[in-house]
Amino acid sequence: MPADLRLRVAVEIVTSYLEVRWRMFRGDVRAVVAALRAGAVDRHDAVSAYRIGRRLGQPVRRTLDPLPWDSRCLMRSLVLLRMLARRGVVCDLVIGVRPGETFEAHAWIEHEGHPLLPTLGYERLTVL
Repeated sequence: MPADLRLRVAVEIVTSYLEVRWRMFRGDVRAVVAALRAGAVDRHDAVSAYRIGRRLGQPVRRTLDPLPWDSRCLMRSLVLLRMLARRGVVCDLVIGVRPGETFEAHAWIEHEGHPLLPTLGYERLTVL
């Protein structure tokens, strides 16, 4: 990927992150997901949409992970959901859990049941 394109994507990721943070302070996750998807219409076939999602998932993780603010799985997932909605790829936010003595949760994005971010072996609890 050319350097100028990488920079534009990184700027979009950080801008999307700031939008997600602002929305999370103002509403619950269901309202945030609805707002991030507002007006989005699937414009791609399933294979193309999956490729776009996988291609954007990596830069989202690489850009947000080293930053000093909250870049946990939910934030990464919401940022990716927003970026994909802008590109005409409507996805689901999946919240999963891992059974055991201690409660563990994880979030990821799926398009038509195919994960675009790692599931880390968590079982689906709910889909938004």
